[in-house]
Amino acid sequence: MAADFRPGAIIETDIPARLDALPFGRFHILVIVALGITWILDGLEVTLAGALSAELTRPSALGLSNAQIGFAGSSYLAGAVLGAFFFGWLTDRLGRKKLFTITLAVYLLATAATGLSWDAASYALFRFLTGAGIGGEYTAINSTIQELIPARFRGWTDLLINGSFWVGAAVGAGGSLILLDPAFVNPAIGWRLAFLIGATIGLVILLMRTWIPESPRWLVTHGLPQQADQVVRGIEAHFARVGQRSPGPKIRLRMRRHTPLGDVTRTLFKTYRTRTLVGLSLMAAQAFFYNAIFFTYALVLTDFYGIPANQVGWYILPFAAGNVLGPILLGHLFDTLGRRVMITATYALSGILLAVTAALFSHNLLTAQGLTGAWMIVFFFASAAASSAYLTVSEIFPLEIRALAIAFFYAIGTGVGGVIGPLLLGALISTGSRGSVAIGYGIGAALMIGAAAVEALWGVAAERKALESVARPLALAD
Repeated sequence: MAADFRPGAIIETDIPARLDALPFGRFHILVIVALGITWILDGLEVTLAGALSAELTRPSALGLSNAQIGFAGSSYLAGAVLGAFFFGWLTDRLGRKKLFTITLAVYLLATAATGLSWDAASYALFRFLTGAGIGGEYTAINSTIQELIPARFRGWTDLLINGSFWVGAAVGAGGSLILLDPAFVNPAIGWRLAFLIGATIGLVILLMRTWIPESPRWLVTHGLPQQADQVVRGIEAHFARVGQRSPGPKIRLRMRRHTPLGDVTRTLFKTYRTRTLVGLSLMAAQAFFYNAIFFTYALVLTDFYGIPANQVGWYILPFAAGNVLGPILLGHLFDTLGRRVMITATYALSGILLAVTAALFSHNLLTAQGLTGAWMIVFFFASAAASSAYLTVSEIFPLEIRALAIAFFYAIGTGVGGVIGPLLLGALISTGSRGSVAIGYGIGAALMIGAAAVEALWGVAAERKALESVARPLALAD
């Protein structure tokens, strides 16, 4: 097939229309399961790392200091950012399938190695590599899902998958309660077994992914129309009477092997600069909102409510439940009522509810159980909002730069929320003042409400539309 590639040659194809015309079926469910597990793994990783931090400071484990624990957390985030950029660049150049296989393998090996760490340096290194695998997964997986799922189901599917992060968080919280309980497992080895959970899941999913095809959209824009047609025929074979459908509209594309970085920069900051503003607003706001609250939740419970560290998992479980239910129950509205209405509403409601919770917390009107209940309500909407941020940045830019665009926004969000948010809230919690912590929550609320305003003004109504009509391919031949 590569021998047929002729730079600049124009091809005519109906492959995007054929993919969007498919009914939702078993093939799409298997794609969601095999690819969507990434978010479960990320939720598992983040929760386990937080739940195990106290155990890792014990001499029977690694004997890490608080500073070394913090450095390892930063290493994970740095790995996620760099991994997203590097693997995102490769995903757009080499294809979705190659990269979602490579990135999962990196994650699998790194998280298994984490369970075998022998000192602070090795632990931080393996956390960095684990983060790199997860960051790369975000770009490769979001690209693939967007390009394989029919347009009329794209919103609900994407929200459901991104919301599954909290299934992993629940598994991590529940697993920590068992693996750190001396009645079940020796804590000296329990923390090692905890990291091997992710590696075991990753190995199973790696095998499941072998049958997922390359994105036909990526193939056809990279000068491989015959191979793309074969893949689509294979997908259509899963559905009865697809052959009786009338052919969809065709598009004309100019063959190109890759997209220069100059084109990427020009597309993000000139052609679609307003969309870039929307993406940055949504990603940065939700990242600060989530990471500031979630990563410091255990500290609030222990410092302000006296909850023992080994009991924090019980409070994370209902917190996770609210996060899982939001995308499940609200997701379909993003395809029916529309993106701008629902993204604006969920961001605004999240901000308003967080502001109310902050006020109640500052006046000591919430018990530990009451605060957990409040977070369940807040994050019911916030989870859908955060997931819609990933949906937005993965569908409003051209296919040729999709993975790198996802990496860019993911990196900004992780940098702002993953670093600034927890640092700020951690410092405010250390003051021992409820009012100070409430100010931190207020900043998160203001960011969410501001992002809602940006979406209301400049958001893209991408619901039920083909990706090629939402953002015309750079290779489109007029």
